[in-house]
Amino acid sequence: MPARSDPATLTERQKSLAFFTLIIALVLEIVDVTIVNTALPSIQAEFGGSGAFAQWVVAGYVLPYALLLMLAGRLGDLFGSRTLFLIGVTGFTAASIGCGLAPNGDGLIAARVLQGAAGALMAPQVLAVIQQLYTPVERIGRLAWFGVIGGLSSIAGPILGGLLIAADIGGLGWRTVFLINGPIGLVAVLAGWWLLPRSRGNAATRIDVVGMLSFGIAILALLFPLLQAEKGGLQGSSLALLIAGMPLLLAAWWLLRRRAAQGEAVLFPPHLLGDRVFRLGIVLLLLFSAANTGFLFLFAYALQRVAHFSPFETGLIHMPFSVGVMLGMGVIGRRLARRAEKWILVVGYVLLGLCIAASLAWIELGSLSLFLLLPTLLVAGAGMGMSSGPATPLVLARVDRADAGSASGIVKTVQQMGGVTGVALVGAAYFGLAGERSLVPSTGVIVVLLGAGALLAARLPARIYAD
Repeated sequence: MPARSDPATLTERQKSLAFFTLIIALVLEIVDVTIVNTALPSIQAEFGGSGAFAQWVVAGYVLPYALLLMLAGRLGDLFGSRTLFLIGVTGFTAASIGCGLAPNGDGLIAARVLQGAAGALMAPQVLAVIQQLYTPVERIGRLAWFGVIGGLSSIAGPILGGLLIAADIGGLGWRTVFLINGPIGLVAVLAGWWLLPRSRGNAATRIDVVGMLSFGIAILALLFPLLQAEKGGLQGSSLALLIAGMPLLLAAWWLLRRRAAQGEAVLFPPHLLGDRVFRLGIVLLLLFSAANTGFLFLFAYALQRVAHFSPFETGLIHMPFSVGVMLGMGVIGRRLARRAEKWILVVGYVLLGLCIAASLAWIELGSLSLFLLLPTLLVAGAGMGMSSGPATPLVLARVDRADAGSASGIVKTVQQMGGVTGVALVGAAYFGLAGERSLVPSTGVIVVLLGAGALLAARLPARIYAD
């Protein structure tokens, strides 16, 4: 494909090829996440880890991902989305292989941290390229395809993970669920090299080291104590650090606004948060991501540890949920997002909350027919798709294309912060408060998060795309 410096001049065929490359990266990331959830009990069995260890296998990826995303968005603005995308995919692939070869639990968590850092370089570039290639309304359809492919990937992930663990290829067991990322990553690197447009970076973009450090410290202060809560509860230094988190976050915001007023480099333009839709939208994304990530983490774990399903059976049980996600994002969300706007989010949150509660109650009660669970998961997936599919284009609807990289970095950062928060809160409720004896406290956490999201979504402006 002839290289073009301006994505706006690409033909429809060239845009489609670039979009195909982004889809490969999406598959790489989603397959990894869904496989890891399925593999957690097997990983614990080999390394003898606690509930906190299981949380860190998930959060070890998500935490550096969240911390580096906004910086990665600015780096994409500076050096070009294609360059950062290729670096990120290459690093992600190498770190995945490192996870598969980890000699112990600490080594696995360290490799997961590197994997999350590489993923942070890759992810904002995906949304940034979509922002640059398509108008706000066009993005609805394109991001709906992300829902369809993402749903297929999430179906394939748990099943593939269960198959690989059961097959025990070469005696590697759960390790193959990470090593499988090697060939997928190689395809993504080659496709990115040949197919992504060579958009020019903005040489005037400056990197805000002060902002990166101040926001990074604040985010760590908020999230790290929650992840440690299962070990010793929130007390002493952990509690003090958590309490200090919000003032540190406010101080980082004040410092960013001051530096922007002085014309200095900033992590993201403060005027982005001046728009009410974007401001409320990122809070919605935080709540939704916390609830959804917490549920997927707990559901896969409890199916194996409480309901005693095998990894392969656990993967099969996830299928109705993933089919529902595809329907919610690719069919319902795609057709109704433009007309229903905020109300599709409200309905999606309510459906998801009710069905998650019913699904976890099915595990809690035990000895119930599987045919009661499967349709519940289908509707839960539809609610998830209706909530997540239209949310990102809605949040970004009023963002100027010049701020695409920064806005995408904020969106992905908030989503990953929500993921860490969800794993921490749900894990603390299940492993700490309930001592792995009951799913009720963790179910309550998820329902409260989704209920708050539904109420906040109802407060969005009545018209968003039309304004």
